[in-house]
Amino acid sequence: MNLTIENILLVGSILLFISILVGKTSYKFGVPTLILFLAIGMLAGSDGIGGIRFDNPKLAQFIGIVSLNFILFSGGLDTNWKAVKPILKEGLVLSTLGVLLTAVSLGTFVYFVTDFTIYESMLLGSIVSSTDAAAVFSILRSKNLALKNNLRSTLELESGSNDPMAYVLTLAFLTLVINQDLSILSIIPLFLKQMILGGIGGFGFGKLSELIINKIKLGFEGLYPVLVIALMFITFSATDAVGGNGFLAIYICAVYLGNQDLIHKSTIIKMFDGLAWLMQIVLFLTLGLLVFPSEIIPYMGIGLLISVFLILVARPISVFLSLMFFKMKLRRRFYISWVGLRGAVPIVFATYPLLAGIDKASMIFNIVFFISVTSVLIQGTTLSIFAKWLNVALPDEVKPIAENDRYILNLPKSAMEEVIIPPDSYAVNKRIIDLHFPRSAFIVMIKRNSKFVRPGGSTVIEADDVLVLLLDNEDSLKEVNAILDQGVVA
Repeated sequence: MNLTIENILLVGSILLFISILVGKTSYKFGVPTLILFLAIGMLAGSDGIGGIRFDNPKLAQFIGIVSLNFILFSGGLDTNWKAVKPILKEGLVLSTLGVLLTAVSLGTFVYFVTDFTIYESMLLGSIVSSTDAAAVFSILRSKNLALKNNLRSTLELESGSNDPMAYVLTLAFLTLVINQDLSILSIIPLFLKQMILGGIGGFGFGKLSELIINKIKLGFEGLYPVLVIALMFITFSATDAVGGNGFLAIYICAVYLGNQDLIHKSTIIKMFDGLAWLMQIVLFLTLGLLVFPSEIIPYMGIGLLISVFLILVARPISVFLSLMFFKMKLRRRFYISWVGLRGAVPIVFATYPLLAGIDKASMIFNIVFFISVTSVLIQGTTLSIFAKWLNVALPDEVKPIAENDRYILNLPKSAMEEVIIPPDSYAVNKRIIDLHFPRSAFIVMIKRNSKFVRPGGSTVIEADDVLVLLLDNEDSLKEVNAILDQGVVA
């Protein structure tokens, strides 16, 4: 069946509806939802029962890049800087040196077991060198898997920040495959330019975005997530336009914003959480439609061989070498090695050789697709089991609640208090967002002149206002009082 304007919305909505229903029940059987989304796309494709013919790598790449923007941005917003800071060095080393070592070791193996040239082998290794943010975020959160000693923060930081490195390596080796006369040293300036400008762009746009979000007065709460979406795409596109890495920029920008006080932050985080899930479904459905299962069958043998080497050799080697100078228990290193999930990102990156028209592009795409599927199936279904075996999982009764999960889950507070604002209070004539209340305290209502005011980040506090607060504990009330009295946390 060919997609037309008349039926694309019907087909798309039906596939989306089926994906949501199937995804809701899939974990009862231990199957990651991402594989189900991919399978539904394949079943709906030209080789499946749906008969939808979709053979447009350029459109698939566009959908993939847009989807990755939302997935990485949402992951960045959920990254708690306090949890990440202690393991920042480990995470950055894994997302840079670890990716490079994975690409080189796997590329070397591919060179010896296939008829690929060395650059083609390194290109394949680069495409699958990063752990997939969509896979890691969704599987860890869907399984509600709590891990000891910042281990989960390490995994999420690595998966959220290592795609830029894989992207640069993919572009670099694709350039070398197309231009055989170039030296491998010629990719160093490209790497430095991408990473440096990407980092500067991400932090710069993060600061600018915070200023815009908190200063602009839109009048409608629902417009603020739309504003953030616009800022997200501006960050990605502007950074990419000057030669920086757009994926790195939006992740850094989102991490910065996620750890600042923003107007209507709860609405923004909830919106992006939903959009990230939507984009994961759309992305995997699209990639499922793009692949032709009949074309994968001839490459299943070599694909399985490469996948096993990646899971059991290349990934562990890269992790152990990257972390050799850090103090970390052996079982934590083994678990990080196992959580090397490959998902949609390698498949999206595999469309670049297709669009470049290199000789082995189709073979690379099908092998990468098979590697991603086997990785999610083998590793994704056993994360909880390995966590228990290696004793790195926390018991259910002591699982902590992530800081930003409070915005999404609407968790109840343990105490309610009313605080009267005297005329000489620091808070008078200041917006709520500018007071920087602790995250463990929420203003749920303001009593003003016998009327009730619904508070928002831009609401200005007036003298004699009565703030109705929901608090986690007494310490939260002490912090609030210190801010109201002096403007600083005691």
